Amino acid sequence: MEREILWAQEISGKIKSKMAVVAERNQHKIPYTTENGCFDDLTDKNICWWTNGFWGGIMWQLYHASGDELYRGIALEVEEKLDRNLMIHMGMDHDSGFKWLPTSGAHYRIDGDKASYNRLMLASDNLAGRFNTAGGFLRAWNDKRDGSRAGWAIIDCMMNLPLLYWASDLTKDPRYGQIARIHAQTAMKYFIREDGSVNHIVEFHPATGEFLTSHGGQGYRQGSTWTRGQAWAIYGFVLSYLYTKEEGYLQSAEKTADYYRENIPDEGGIPVDFRQPPDCTWEDSTAAAIAACGMLELSKIVKSGEKYKKTAINLLHFLADERCNWSLECDHILEKCTAAFSDDKHEFAIIYGDYFFIEAIWKLTGEELFIW
Repeated sequence: MEREILWAQEISGKIKSKMAVVAERNQHKIPYTTENGCFDDLTDKNICWWTNGFWGGIMWQLYHASGDELYRGIALEVEEKLDRNLMIHMGMDHDSGFKWLPTSGAHYRIDGDKASYNRLMLASDNLAGRFNTAGGFLRAWNDKRDGSRAGWAIIDCMMNLPLLYWASDLTKDPRYGQIARIHAQTAMKYFIREDGSVNHIVEFHPATGEFLTSHGGQGYRQGSTWTRGQAWAIYGFVLSYLYTKEEGYLQSAEKTADYYRENIPDEGGIPVDFRQPPDCTWEDSTAAAIAACGMLELSKIVKSGEKYKKTAINLLHFLADERCNWSLECDHILEKCTAAFSDDKHEFAIIYGDYFFIEAIWKLTGEELFIW
């Protein structure tokens, strides 16, 4: 695999060359997408948006790889801006891991910053407070105080569980990890189908915990297979295994990864949903980057790991060659990303696509700051 490492190093060099320019001209933003190739800024528009940690995460990854203080300064500014989110109750939800692990978590891992620790614990306590004891799950989105989503859980939350595992490790208080394990057990039972595909949303009775139904959510429809949700499952169950060594989580990661591998289109682009209509050509490149991250981690710990590594590298080759914009005039890297099948807009740039693409490449080069 020496050839693949050399290739990854080449792509890493292209990332660094581009991001040196992009970061310099976007120092005070928290971007989500681009407009005409220029990053937008959610600092004042929506400080509570779930993707707001990924720009800081990119900066910490770049700082870890290069030591350039520019990146550290930008990352610190994002982390401090997110303090506003901590003080908006309705802006706190199941995505606290996505917001504070790439920001405060990365900062704490680098130098043990006490303020970062405090932010992480505030986010961890809030996430733990979303646990439904009757159903054994972490509640997903908030609602308009009408209880309409009180019983909703989503597959994305598997990627937020590391915040709780982290809190248990740091405080030596098992409660956080217990909540994470129970949620993961519930996800194994109700989210993963027999064939290895996953539901996006599962609804429980919020008072009794009884399973009620599933929803298509950001996928094509109920019973379909949203590809980013499939990727969250792969990576999320791998992470739960790394923290707990529970074999069931590892088996779930393999099962969901095998389904993903078996359904990759021959032409290489990952659809928004593996079961979308044949005449629909919408793609979601973020689903490819996230799945590559999960499969690369999975490849390190299972006997059949080589097949997962090969698939991950194939996905990354396709993205680097066909779905990346390497122009220094354009702020984003990854193209043809889609947030949800039902959205009006498809195939645009989304910040977490860039984050997970960088993370995946640096898993191959050994430059990654592991934040999960």
